[in-house]
Amino acid sequence: MIQPTDKQPAEQHAKASQQTSTSQQTSTSITHERQSADANHFNQHFNQQTLPQGTPQGQQQSRAMLNEQMIHDFSSPTHQSLNPSLNDEDMTHFGYQTVRKSEKQARVADVFTSVAKKYDVMNDLMSFGIHRLWKRYAISLTGVRAGQQVLDIAGGTGDLAKVFSREVGRTGKVILSDINPAMLEVGRERLINAGCANVDFVLANAEDLSPFADDSFDLVTISFGLRNVTDKDAALRSMYRVLKPGGRLLVLEFSKPVFEPLSKAYDLYSFTALPLMGKIVAGDADSYQYLAESIRMHPDQQTLKQMMSQAGFVNCDFHNLTGGIVAVHRGFKA
Repeated sequence: MIQPTDKQPAEQHAKASQQTSTSQQTSTSITHERQSADANHFNQHFNQQTLPQGTPQGQQQSRAMLNEQMIHDFSSPTHQSLNPSLNDEDMTHFGYQTVRKSEKQARVADVFTSVAKKYDVMNDLMSFGIHRLWKRYAISLTGVRAGQQVLDIAGGTGDLAKVFSREVGRTGKVILSDINPAMLEVGRERLINAGCANVDFVLANAEDLSPFADDSFDLVTISFGLRNVTDKDAALRSMYRVLKPGGRLLVLEFSKPVFEPLSKAYDLYSFTALPLMGKIVAGDADSYQYLAESIRMHPDQQTLKQMMSQAGFVNCDFHNLTGGIVAVHRGFKA
């Protein structure tokens, strides 16, 4: 007689096989989920774009540089946060790099020493000559008159000083100042050749303007120079100090485009065409890469207006030019 087969071991084996299969499926599912999460994390942090996006001035960061920050040693000055640490007063920005304040002045000096001889030519090429219209409009807002005393800070090759020389006449005086000897020499040679006998040339740092006494000038101007100053608040306070009561400050500077499509096109032009033109014409692509970066690290219109008010100026306003690519700021000393 055949005995019934014992089913219990078979059932246990089947259950064990089922549990093993379920465990493998669960493990595979968890592995896939982890791989998917890792891929999403990688794409989120390492998805690079060619150009920086049109974010507010003074805050803009390119994806590529953010990637460098995550990959490289944060102790390296060139790979630290793009904005200066609020806890480290010795640091500031040089374009998109974070450097020591003591280092920035030397770096900026190197930039302008390199491009001084080709500065005017490059301005015409980069702006298609429009910079002349920007400066002409800015001068129209100064209200400069015969007999007045004018200080043109970061005056470079003397575009504004040359016009002011004519406007103030023989009884007035214009001071062309710059922190860079090479730029100042180009401006000096140009204005002397133009017969501007009422212009003096002074090597000076915009942050303290130490060569000048309080209440000395009816008008102070700075054209495309404020963004290169390390301590802009100190510079604005110094400008306020040297102005006479009732005098005015005029700042002409690159700013924040007010239309998003224009901002994107401007980014594309700035980060591709400018370094290329700098390389071909001036033999220096890096300086014009810095130009593009420094513009985007500069305070936007409303921020600069607030900074001027905090420095003591009253009735501050600004006028956007070419869709906000450039802005003219005014402020008065009460």
